[in-house]
Amino acid sequence: MERAQKEAAVNVLKQRFDKMSSVVLVDYQSLNVEQVTKLRNDFRKVGVEYRVVKNTLIKHAIKGKPWAESFGKTLHGMTGVAWSFEDPSAAAKVVKAFRKDNEKLKIKGGLVDGQIVAADKVETQLATMPGKDEVRAMLLATLQAPLTQFVQLLNAPAQNFVYLLKAKEEKKA
Repeated sequence: MERAQKEAAVNVLKQRFDKMSSVVLVDYQSLNVEQVTKLRNDFRKVGVEYRVVKNTLIKHAIKGKPWAESFGKTLHGMTGVAWSFEDPSAAAKVVKAFRKDNEKLKIKGGLVDGQIVAADKVETQLATMPGKDEVRAMLLATLQAPLTQFVQLLNAPAQNFVYLLKAKEEKKA
């Protein structure tokens, strides 16, 4: 790579790290082409961007960040970077699902909103977090619960009156 190309690549990486919500670093060294292609397709399906990047370019891109020094310690060997821009747990969920079939893929670590996540916690904690759609559904259910109870309270007198009329009708019969 020429210097201008490296600077352009570093700028692209800086942009990715600035707008990401989470990052998962993986070591893909022992995977074959077919497995890597499947992994890339799985990432693409959930809106995660995956790239193989030189460690030195990543180090230059994250320079100046408060977490750069400790995050840089995980940058050795072959590194695949999975950026998740909307759902922080999306990349970790894909990696966890992929590792069920391919134990060869190794997790180096992760980063969520400036907090470094250890390699073992990417699968156990980050991948088990509810996704964006799941959180929205939980929020909607929480907001709807009081309204549902209120409607039930409003309908209760009319419903009790209907039960009373039915009981009188059955008593006459």
